[in-house]
Amino acid sequence: MRGICKRFAGTVALEDVGIEFRPGEIHGILGENGAGKTTLMNALYGLHQPDRGEITIDDEPVSISSPRVAISLGIGMIHQHYTLAPALTIAENIILGEARADGWWLKPRSFSDEIRTFARHAGYDVDPDRIVRELSVSKQQQVEIIKALRHGGRALILDEPTAVLSPQETVGLFTALRHLSDGGRSIVFISHKLQEMLDLCDRVTVLRRGRVVATVKTTDTSADALTGMMIGGSLKEMRRKTDERSNRIVVSVNALNVDDDRGQGAVTNVSLDITAGEILGLAGVDGNGQKELAEALTGQRPSVSGTVSLDGRDVTSLSVRHRLKLGMGHIPQDRHESGLILDFSIQENLILNEETLKSFSRFGLQDLPRIRKNAERLIDTFDIRTDNPASPAGSLSGGNQQKTIFARELDRNPRFLIAFNPTRGVDVSAARSIYECLLALRESGAAILLISTELDEILAVSDRIAVICGGLIAGTVPADTSRLKIGSLMTGSHAAK
Repeated sequence: MRGICKRFAGTVALEDVGIEFRPGEIHGILGENGAGKTTLMNALYGLHQPDRGEITIDDEPVSISSPRVAISLGIGMIHQHYTLAPALTIAENIILGEARADGWWLKPRSFSDEIRTFARHAGYDVDPDRIVRELSVSKQQQVEIIKALRHGGRALILDEPTAVLSPQETVGLFTALRHLSDGGRSIVFISHKLQEMLDLCDRVTVLRRGRVVATVKTTDTSADALTGMMIGGSLKEMRRKTDERSNRIVVSVNALNVDDDRGQGAVTNVSLDITAGEILGLAGVDGNGQKELAEALTGQRPSVSGTVSLDGRDVTSLSVRHRLKLGMGHIPQDRHESGLILDFSIQENLILNEETLKSFSRFGLQDLPRIRKNAERLIDTFDIRTDNPASPAGSLSGGNQQKTIFARELDRNPRFLIAFNPTRGVDVSAARSIYECLLALRESGAAILLISTELDEILAVSDRIAVICGGLIAGTVPADTSRLKIGSLMTGSHAAK
C-alpha cells in the first residue's frame, strides 16, 4: 500500500500511508482509537475506496472495489464486530456466499462433517449445527476465524481478534496464526494490547492521527517505546486513593438463579454484596454466566429465583427504566447491540435516557441548542474524537463509541454502575482514562461491579475480586491475590478457601 489517503466529510482518516506486508510474516498495526487502523484495513479489504494511493500484489497494481474482489485476490478479514447471521447455524454461516460446484441448492447438513474436520485442523472444536445466536461471544469469534481460514488466501487481516477470548483461547489463536504464517501467509494483526504485539508479531507499524509514525521489528522495541510512538508521549500515572471502603452495602444479590436463552441454568445461587466506594471485579472465562448475570441485575432478563436489592430496596421485579431512575447505570458488553443507536447522532446518543430526554426538550420538541451544548461538554470531558456532534454515532471508531457510552452513563452520577468489558476495543490511553473515570466514581461513593474477561483489567482497579466459573461464584478474594490462584479459580481447578 503506497500513498493511501482517505477523508470522510472533510476529516482526514489516512494521509499518505505506506505499508508493506510480507509472506510468512505477522505484521502488527497499532494506534490510538481513530488513528486510522481499521480504515486502512477496510481499504485493503475493499470496504472503502482510497481517495488517492495505490495497492499492489506482487508488484502488480490492483483495484479492490469490494470484499468479494479482495477474497478473490486471496485477502480475508475478521472484523472487530461480527458479521455472522444470528439465526443461521455455524455451518450455514461458514458456507454463506461460497460458490459450490454442486449447484445453487445448498444443503448445509451435508457439509457438517467437512466443516467439523476443517475446524479441528484449525484447532477449534465446534458443533456445525448449533445456531449462532446461542453461542457465547468467544465461540462466535471462533466461527469468524474458521470462516476466514476456510476461504484460504494469501493474507488474513484480524481486527482486535482477542478482545473476547480467554487467555487459553488466545494462546490457541496465536498458535494457529504462527502455523499459517509459517506456511507462507501474510497475517495482519490489529490490537490495542501491546504485549500481544510483542509476543506475536514480527514487525509493528504505528499509526497516529492517520499517519505512519514508524515500522519497527518487535525484537528492537518495547511496550514503553510503542506507547510513546502511539500517543506522542508517556502515560500519566494512574491516581488511586487507598481509603478504607465503607461498610454500607449499596447492592446486595442473594441466592440469584438465572436461565440462559435455552432455559438452562446459567447463574446458580449467586450471592454478592458491593459496598459504597468499592469496585468489585467479577473475573471469569467468557461464557460462564457473566452475560446472564449482568442482564438480570439490569432488568433485561428475569431471574428464576433470588433477589437483587439497591440501597435496601428490592428491585428484582422492576423494569430497566425503573432501575435507571433509582440510580443504576450500565456499560453493556456489546456497544452496538445495546449501547448505542448507530444511525442517531452522537449528541442524541448522549441523552438516550427518558429522564434526560425530558430535560432537553421544550413543548415536546428537542431543544437542539441545549443538546449540542451538552454534547460539546461531554465530548471535551471524555475526549471523544469527532469534529461534529451531529455526526452519526456509527461514524466514530470503536473506542470513541465506547467513550460516548461512558460519558452518557457517568454524567448521570449513578449510585451503582455495572461495567461489562468497559475497555474492549479501546487503546491504552483511552483505557487509562476509563479507569480514571471508574476510580473517580468509586471515590464519590458509588458501588461498581466490573465484569471483565481481561484479568489485567480486573487487577488494575478492583478492591475485591469475585471469580465466576460455570455460573457459580468459585471464590471471592482480595485484590492482591496471585494471578495463579485467580486463574485456577477461573478454570475450576482450585477450591476457594
